Amino acid sequence: MMRAFRLALVVAALSAVAAQAQVPAQPVPVPANQAPPVAQVQPATPTNPLPPALPQLGISPPSTAHPPLTVSEPATSVAVPAMTATLPHDLSPWGMFMAADIVVKGVMLGLAFASLVTWTIWLAKAMELATAKRSAGQALRRIEAADNLSAAAGAAAGKSGKLRGAVGQLLSAALSETRRSADLGEDGTKERVAIALSRIEARAGRAMARGTGLLATIGSTAPFVGLFGTVWGIMNSFIGISQAKTTNLAVVAPGIAEALLATAIGLVAAIPAVIIYNVFARAITGYRATLSDASGEILRHLSRDLERRQRAVAPAPRAVSSASGAAMASAPLVPAE
Repeated sequence: MMRAFRLALVVAALSAVAAQAQVPAQPVPVPANQAPPVAQVQPATPTNPLPPALPQLGISPPSTAHPPLTVSEPATSVAVPAMTATLPHDLSPWGMFMAADIVVKGVMLGLAFASLVTWTIWLAKAMELATAKRSAGQALRRIEAADNLSAAAGAAAGKSGKLRGAVGQLLSAALSETRRSADLGEDGTKERVAIALSRIEARAGRAMARGTGLLATIGSTAPFVGLFGTVWGIMNSFIGISQAKTTNLAVVAPGIAEALLATAIGLVAAIPAVIIYNVFARAITGYRATLSDASGEILRHLSRDLERRQRAVAPAPRAVSSASGAAMASAPLVPAE
């Protein structure tokens, strides 16, 4: 009985507390001439507003003594690991050159210098060859129109009176050998003149081909030099992969790009060198053919001059012999003892 009575008192006490909590607080009247006390000032609105009460379900609204629970959201920011490899800011040819290894830079500079030499030889040799071919062609036409070797030399000399160029050297050699062999036979003179002309042709061809051998060297070796730079750059890229312990493409891409740039520069230096060399080889062959035609015309004029001289000198001995015969006929005969 006593236990049941105590349980009833506890239930009654809890019911009274719950009823007091449901009764709203009545505002205390304040006189007009008196300021409200500080303690009665309403607190600021909480950041988390109270949810609406549901009286139909018997749920009491939350009070300031029992604020609603707020669930704090977990932090979602996760630290992103920084990339171990960073791409260069500039992937242009100049940027890749500046970021390349010292060996790859040396290869690129050497190939760039070889390309500069190629275009310098092309410019200088093209002007020299064009001038020489034009001069030789004009001199050849003047020699063909002449009647003898002296007239051909005068026509080739032009207004200046001086023999110039390779054709002028051919004419000078023929005239000089003719004067030195004036008292010698025709066949020997022709042979000596032909030898002198052939040597002048060979010397002119060698002078015109000077520098083209460097073009051939550049054209044959530049791709292999560029390939050496490529192999070196790729080797450095794989070393970077092993040190970074990652297979990310960002680690190996810059080195491979720089290596391929070395190969590209090697091809840029080699292809024009091969083309220019072939063009010059054909042009020099044509130039030597022109000199050979001029030598043939000079030998023809020399043959005519020698034959004319022989015919002009040949009657003289016959006249002397007839005069001596007439003198012997008019002289008195002396009997032999």
